[in-house]
Amino acid sequence: MRILLMNMLACLLLSSGMAGAAELVVIVSARSPVSALRPDQVTDIFLAQTGRFPDGEPAVALDLPLGSPLRNEFYSVMAGKSPALMKAYWTKMVFTGRGQPPRELASSAAVRKMVADNPSMIGYIDRAALDASVKAVTVQVAR
Repeated sequence: MRILLMNMLACLLLSSGMAGAAELVVIVSARSPVSALRPDQVTDIFLAQTGRFPDGEPAVALDLPLGSPLRNEFYSVMAGKSPALMKAYWTKMVFTGRGQPPRELASSAAVRKMVADNPSMIGYIDRAALDASVKAVTVQVAR
């Protein structure tokens, strides 16, 4: 199942997408040394399983708002979780003191700006919102 999800993610992030549909990309600051991550590394950062990039530098995840189609797609593909399962996950994490959900920002443009200003941040946005201040991270499926 996890391999299927990783393959779906790779297709999602590397395909040209359907006409008119938003295309999801994971981003970091243009100043960040990070250029590629495995799907499990991205998932671990967004689910508060780690607070660091693979090189040991701090990693702070940013989310789009609850109910955002891009957010729902991101967690479905990355973590294999529906919005209801994500809510249950964060309720448990917060209740047990093991983690807090990522900070939510209102739009892809807001996530892009916050990530651009801080090399320790990571987010996901619509590819159409990319500019030179951030870079799309290659999400590599391990072989």
